[in-house]
Amino acid sequence: MPKKGLTYKDAGVSIDEGDRLVEQIKPMVKKTHRPGVMGTIGGFGGAFDLKAAGMIDPVLISGTDGVGTKLRIAIDTGILDTVGIDLVAMCVNDVLANGAEPLFFLDYFATGQLDRLKAGKIISGIAKGCELSGAALIGGETAEMPGMYNDDDFDLAGFVVGAVERKRMLPKHENMKDGDLLIGVASSGPHSNGYSLIRKIVELSGLNWNDSCPFSPEISLGESLITPTKIYVNSILPLIKDNMLLGLSHITGGGITENTPRMLPKHLTFDIDITSFPRPAVFKWLQDTGKIDESEMLRAFNCGVGMVLAVKPNKMNETLERLESLGETAWVIGQLKNA
Repeated sequence: MPKKGLTYKDAGVSIDEGDRLVEQIKPMVKKTHRPGVMGTIGGFGGAFDLKAAGMIDPVLISGTDGVGTKLRIAIDTGILDTVGIDLVAMCVNDVLANGAEPLFFLDYFATGQLDRLKAGKIISGIAKGCELSGAALIGGETAEMPGMYNDDDFDLAGFVVGAVERKRMLPKHENMKDGDLLIGVASSGPHSNGYSLIRKIVELSGLNWNDSCPFSPEISLGESLITPTKIYVNSILPLIKDNMLLGLSHITGGGITENTPRMLPKHLTFDIDITSFPRPAVFKWLQDTGKIDESEMLRAFNCGVGMVLAVKPNKMNETLERLESLGETAWVIGQLKNA
C-alpha cells in the first residue's frame, strides 16, 4: 500500500502543466480574434455572434478532420510547428468547398505525456493556420492520456464552423452544364493525404528523414514531406463572394478522380487532361520509387492540384487572373460533360 495518497500526477497526468500550457497559448489565441467572437478561451464553450460577423441570411457549414499519419513524420523529425497548419487547412478547405467563410475553430490534442514546450509548438501551428484562414481559435481540448499513447506520440483533430450567405452556397447544380470548365489550383505537395503510402515508399527507398531530399537536395527528406497543406481561403473566398464559381472540390484522399464528382449533379461528369498541369517533383519521385501505377497515383495523391473550380467559360480568364494576382498558380485542366 502507498504510504501517502495517490495523486493524478502519480498516474502520469499533470494538471499544473496543463494549466501552464493554457496560459502559454493565450497570446496565440488572441491573434486569431475576429468580429463575432464572444468571450475568451477557458470557458466551457465558445460563443460566436453571426450578426456581429456581418451575416444577413447565413447557412452554417461545419467540418472536422485530422492530419493522419503525416503526424508520424512530425514526431520522428521533431518538426512540430507546421502540422497544426495542416489540421486547420484540412478543415477550412472542406467548408470552403461549400462556399463558406471559416468563422471559428476548435482543436483536440491528445498525448501520452504533456510536454508544454512541444505542445506549444504544435498549437502555435494551429493558431497560425487560423490566422491564415481568418478563423478564430475559440477553444479546444488538451488530453494527457498515459497508457493510450507512447510518451512522445500525439494525435490531432480539428473542428471548424463556417457560414455562407444562402444565395452563395456551392455547388450551384442548377447552373452547371456541359462545356463548363474546370480550373485546377496548385497544391503545396501531398498536403495531408497518402502518407501511409508515402512512409512505405520512404521505407523501401532506404532513406532516413534526415537524408538529403532526392528531389529537393537543399533540404532533408523529412523537411520536404512535412510541407504544410495550403490554405485557399484568402484566394478563393473572394471569387465565391463575387459569384464567379459554380462549384469547388477540395482534392484530398481519393485524388482528382474521386473528389471532383462530389461537386457535380448526377447528370454531369467530367474530362481531365492530366498533361495540362505540371506534376511536382515529389510526386514523380514517389511514383518512380514505389513503382506506382498512374491510376493509383491519381487516387492516392492530389498530384499537384489542391482545389478544382468549376466556372463558366466566360469567367475563365478573370478567374485565372484573379487567382494569379493573389499568389496562386492555376490552369484549365478539363471540362464538364453530360453523363
